[in-house]
Amino acid sequence: MNLQDIISNQVKQAVLTTFNVNLESVEFQATRKEFEGDITVVIFPMLRFVKGNPVQIGEVIGNYLLENVDEVSAFNVVKGFLNIVIADTYYIKFFNKIKNDDLYGFVSPNPNEKAIMVEYSSPNTNKPLHLGHVRNNLLGYSVAEILKASGKKVYKTQIINDRGIHICKSMLAWKLFGNNETPETTGLKGDKLVGNYYVKFDQEYKKEIETLKASGLSEEEAKKSAPLLLQAQDMLLKWEAGDEEIVALWETMNGWVYKGFNETYKNLGVDFDTLYYESNTYLLGKEFVAEGLKSGVFEKEADGSVWCDLTSDGLDKKIVQRADGTAVYMTQDIGTAIQRIKDFPDVGGMVYTVGNEQDYHFQVLFLILKKLGFEWAENLYHLSYGMVDLPSGKMKSREGTVVDADDLIDEMAKTAGEISEELGKLDGYTTQEKQALYKTIGLGALKYYILKVDPKKRILFDPKESIDFQGNTGPFIQYTYARIQAILRKAEFDVSQDIAINLNPKEKALLKQLEMFPEVIQNAANQHSPALVANYTYDLVKEFNSFYQNVSILGADIENEKIFRVQLSKKVALTIKNAFSVLGIQVPDRM
Repeated sequence: MNLQDIISNQVKQAVLTTFNVNLESVEFQATRKEFEGDITVVIFPMLRFVKGNPVQIGEVIGNYLLENVDEVSAFNVVKGFLNIVIADTYYIKFFNKIKNDDLYGFVSPNPNEKAIMVEYSSPNTNKPLHLGHVRNNLLGYSVAEILKASGKKVYKTQIINDRGIHICKSMLAWKLFGNNETPETTGLKGDKLVGNYYVKFDQEYKKEIETLKASGLSEEEAKKSAPLLLQAQDMLLKWEAGDEEIVALWETMNGWVYKGFNETYKNLGVDFDTLYYESNTYLLGKEFVAEGLKSGVFEKEADGSVWCDLTSDGLDKKIVQRADGTAVYMTQDIGTAIQRIKDFPDVGGMVYTVGNEQDYHFQVLFLILKKLGFEWAENLYHLSYGMVDLPSGKMKSREGTVVDADDLIDEMAKTAGEISEELGKLDGYTTQEKQALYKTIGLGALKYYILKVDPKKRILFDPKESIDFQGNTGPFIQYTYARIQAILRKAEFDVSQDIAINLNPKEKALLKQLEMFPEVIQNAANQHSPALVANYTYDLVKEFNSFYQNVSILGADIENEKIFRVQLSKKVALTIKNAFSVLGIQVPDRM
């Protein structure tokens, strides 16, 4: 039971004993800095049940707590706010309980609970990963790790969009203009090579449109009748029909892309437990389209296309299969969801990490799966996130105006190196050690900058602003962790024993911040928001730095104070490390 629960129960008892009223709940808020206290009870909501002056009611409750609750050492009432001072003994007891718990704040999985599957990344195999994919990967990976820390069993997965017209565009452009070049002959990563041909298709397609417009066609007519597009559409039909030559080219080019993706994932520090491929799952989706037709969930139009009418649910009609029998995205997503539950029967819910431009798609998908009769469809969640903008404007893959993920990771490490060299604190490091540190700082800066923002908000990404050793940044937090490690290296005395001291206000503030960590993890899991963990960690670091600047640690005159402050510093460092671990961020021992 945490402090708030203890006080809540005792306040209810106080009101019952003194006013003969049963309170359903007690409202708390943080104590304002100008008043003494560690936790504040708001009296005003009680006035609906307890008649009287709020100050007098607060005094009565405060006196009851002081007389009956060991954890309460003093109180004061300001208007309708009861500010409660918690005894040092409570915090000392709390600290001695958690100080040797390396996984404090984390909960072991409950074997009786259903697992959660978290989908993220899910790229198309016609281009390399870019900055938008970076936010997706970091969010999905972090949410999965936070859910694990909160006590859930989690599977991390992705659906690789390896089929469709966009894939055929890259394939066709390579076939027409590629001169048989490969990643080996060009020295390019496979995903970059294939991405270049996606851009090439768009360039040549636009030329054909202009030529057709010059011959008298409207722009819409020109777009539909351009030979390149017709060839790509024909290639898709042949692929779905199993044409050997087309399938062989598809396998070759996708193989190049997968190798490139894996290299990027490794550099970014994300991983997956299982992979799904649209080229497999769309077939299962088509099976359930047929089942839905039989059960009346879907209906076939005169042209042979299949639709789901959701107008009675406040949505519109949604196509689930084209007139020519080919699958659409919805077909594949239906099949993928069903296949996952077949493969992992212990999964009871799924989290889809996909940008907010797909909000409507997932609203429709979840509703269709419910109509098909799947109970688990009640536990599907779309982790909808805002786009990442650049100072130069929006990224466009087909035009090649994207920030490549690999280039971004390299640039972050380079920038971290330049700033670190300027600060001049790397004496004694080998070149190899420096490069590893630069990557840790650079990636930490990138990940923290993206994850500290609420997922629903858009981000204007500024790489240089993210690598700042001051303020709410990854490097600032990493530096604080390294500072604590330096303290621990100098503490050449036994710090294992339990200590009882009179707390300094800075020590107490730090302990109060530590006490919040388990609740932060649970809230972040419930809200699917790594931002809660990121900003909690920044608040913890600010509190530690205030403690560090105002209280002597190794120079304390009293031995017990010195030991306790080292213990406290060590626990703060471990909490930083654990908090950053669920964000996918490493912390260096030296900076």
